[in-house]
Amino acid sequence: MQSIVNAYPDLADMLPGTVKILDDMPTLCVPAGTVLFEEHAPCQGFPLLLEGEVKVSRSSGDGRSLELYRISPGELCLVSSSCLFRTQPLSARGVTTKTSTLILVGVQLFLQLLADPTFRSAVLGMFAERMADLTTLVDSIAFRKLDQRLAAALLGHGSDLVTTHQLLADDLGTVREIVSRLLKRFQNEGWIEISREHIRILDSVALRCHASGIADT
Repeated sequence: MQSIVNAYPDLADMLPGTVKILDDMPTLCVPAGTVLFEEHAPCQGFPLLLEGEVKVSRSSGDGRSLELYRISPGELCLVSSSCLFRTQPLSARGVTTKTSTLILVGVQLFLQLLADPTFRSAVLGMFAERMADLTTLVDSIAFRKLDQRLAAALLGHGSDLVTTHQLLADDLGTVREIVSRLLKRFQNEGWIEISREHIRILDSVALRCHASGIADT
């Protein structure tokens, strides 16, 4: 139970019966690249992530992918919880980005645990936080140009990024060719240097200004 509380401190005051239920549940350890759930599939349970990270994304009919959010230890999977509340198929895909440890609370057990006020309050609180994150994502897509979003995506990871044009395109919900063209433009501006599966940040100030919509000087 201590590992759960370490990741989810809001669950520390759960009722003894709830604690015992979670204590008796098996812990799963899966490698990076493991598909935890598929879009349109039935929801198998509510994940409590103790270690690692899960990327949640949606796909379009033309093969494009859009990252909705990432789950870190102590965070809620909005897609899983909403499907459990509404008894509907999953609306997105979840894949681990690194070795991850989690507990998967089954559907009926999840509904049973909601009777515990502490568990219910924690789930609803995390649900609200995740909805705020998605609102920010919608605002970004609706009101920021793709080149600004790409500039923002390159920041915050240090001066050297190990990634591909396709991965960046998936994160931004666009196609690789457009990302490649924008990266080439950034390189011509002297902001970045591109090599195979590697991007070096040369001018983070210019990228940050571009991401925020400030005119280049």
